[in-house]
Amino acid sequence: MFFQAKLLLCTTTLILLSAAVSTPSATTLGVTYNLSTPNLPPPEHVVSTLQSRRVSAVRLLDPTPAAVRAFAYTNISLILSVPNHLIQSFAANRSAATLWLHSHVLPFHPRTHISLISAGSDVLTTAATYDLTLDPSTTLLPAMRNLHLSLLDLGIRTISVSTTFSFIDIMTTSFPPSSAEFQEPIGSLIIRPLLQFLDETNSSFLVNLYPYNVYRINSEIPIGYVLFQEHPFNFRDDVITGVRYWNLFDMMVDAVVAAMAVSGHENIPMIVAETGWPSEAEAQAAGNYAEMYLKGLVRHLRSGLGTPLRKEGVAEAYIYQLFDEGDSSHKNGTTGTATSGVTGTGQHWGIMYPNMTMKYHVDLSGSTRIIENDKRWAKMILEVAASLVSFLLFL
Repeated sequence: MFFQAKLLLCTTTLILLSAAVSTPSATTLGVTYNLSTPNLPPPEHVVSTLQSRRVSAVRLLDPTPAAVRAFAYTNISLILSVPNHLIQSFAANRSAATLWLHSHVLPFHPRTHISLISAGSDVLTTAATYDLTLDPSTTLLPAMRNLHLSLLDLGIRTISVSTTFSFIDIMTTSFPPSSAEFQEPIGSLIIRPLLQFLDETNSSFLVNLYPYNVYRINSEIPIGYVLFQEHPFNFRDDVITGVRYWNLFDMMVDAVVAAMAVSGHENIPMIVAETGWPSEAEAQAAGNYAEMYLKGLVRHLRSGLGTPLRKEGVAEAYIYQLFDEGDSSHKNGTTGTATSGVTGTGQHWGIMYPNMTMKYHVDLSGSTRIIENDKRWAKMILEVAASLVSFLLFL
């Protein structure tokens, strides 16, 4: 009896210590691949390169059946983004959504791992600027519902449905995060009903999040704070909660988290559908900000540390984008690929050249890592655990 008690105590000790040293899983890191970009290699070559670089997730803008097929039998998961111009037809008639699924999903599922379908991208920007006939308050959620129901009709229950918003279109403020709310009337008319749908269908909230944009319009923000650089004074405190933020990315993420909490849906997973930094002449003069941002982002996401308001962090994050676009279609919303209101000339968002060599020294592999300090602490605690177990058994 005494031996059994000691054994139980030892087992319990090991379980508790193992839990104490466990590290949250890192965010899934992916890239955005715009198939409408001209003069690119065929999808088969692109997929082969992504596999060689161990990329684990891709967000396909303006997907084609051939491209979806190219990802079959790979370990790469896909988010398919439905072009914005199809939203009205999807909302008006479920058969239109079903027809799209019959050509883009059904022939390849489950050989191609499609995790989510986004009904449009930056639909609010498109509606307000480029297509005044598009009313997201009456079309966006019906289009999403019809896509969801069409998937169920086809017997597909592993693909969720959502849409993609831009941070600047939906948020009132990014600081302090605890005071952030969704803009009105967008919050009441579109986002709250949409969050209810995401909750009911176990889907995710997708947002395009660019610290670059906030930095460009707020010159008082230190560049190191935006680029994940570790300096003693690179922080901002939320004066309401006392939470300290060490980078702008986390602050923006938590602003969205706080706004979802105010709307009563704080537990919905969040996906950063786009983030990145353009290569520009003025940025290059001061240092390669694009590479610095991407390296800092990847390091931060892989740490598994999450954000102050969401310890698990964002579920997925996609770097915008794989290749430079040859024209400005990504800014006019015609293909559902607007980049969150980014303006300016001489901006190139691609991280890879058309010959599929990398612009920047950034590791895109989807491997999960933990920071070195966590490794050392884990080793030390486990050594203490082994010694404690030995002592208990000796008693």
